[in-house]
Amino acid sequence: MTVATFRALHHGRAPGDPLVLPGPWDAGSARVFADAGFPALATPSAGVAASLGYADGATPADEMFAAVARIVRAVPVPVSADVEGGYGLAPGELVGRLLDAGAVGCNLEDSDGHGTLKDPRQHADWLAEVRAEAGDALVINARVDTFLVGTGDPADAVARARLYVAAGADCVYPILAPLAVLPVLREGIAGPINMAAVPDRESVAELGRQGATRITFGPGMQRYAMGAIGDLAAGLRA
Repeated sequence: MTVATFRALHHGRAPGDPLVLPGPWDAGSARVFADAGFPALATPSAGVAASLGYADGATPADEMFAAVARIVRAVPVPVSADVEGGYGLAPGELVGRLLDAGAVGCNLEDSDGHGTLKDPRQHADWLAEVRAEAGDALVINARVDTFLVGTGDPADAVARARLYVAAGADCVYPILAPLAVLPVLREGIAGPINMAAVPDRESVAELGRQGATRITFGPGMQRYAMGAIGDLAAGLRA
């Protein structure tokens, strides 16, 4: 699948039929999801970090890009990569490293260290530079962190999302936005909206019904898997 086909998966979707992108944290989990028939995957930075022994946000850039490359090599479907805030890389280098790893898309967040929101206009200008460097070669999913570290005001999220879409983002991701505000976000934002689900069918279905275009899971799948292994280990130890 080409990046153009991956981008097209975000558009023209019927109500209640979101694009569901599982979150692999290594090559083995990526193969499981691809073998299950999902058309594309989206790595979670926190899940990859955990698999490499780091806290969320502490993965060195070289290790993150290497992990993404291993996941890409393992599967025949396209992979979008969560590269957090871009690791301080200039737009050209960031785009080059994503393309070298084989990614067809990326998540880029608008807070520093999950603690302070970036100036939205400056961040939009930076996203525009990333878009200019990438051309059509990457699907940019611009994360909006107002519900994570900001006021939680939907109007603030909509304002930021509009700036990011105008800067060239293909999709926006209001992380941790409550389900109840999704219709407000849907009304105010033109274009695809990514929402995070817990790994169960009803969560995915309800987000789709409320207007989500694209569903990802953050580190939820990695944590679910580790929980299952923990239960297995406890049983064996007993």
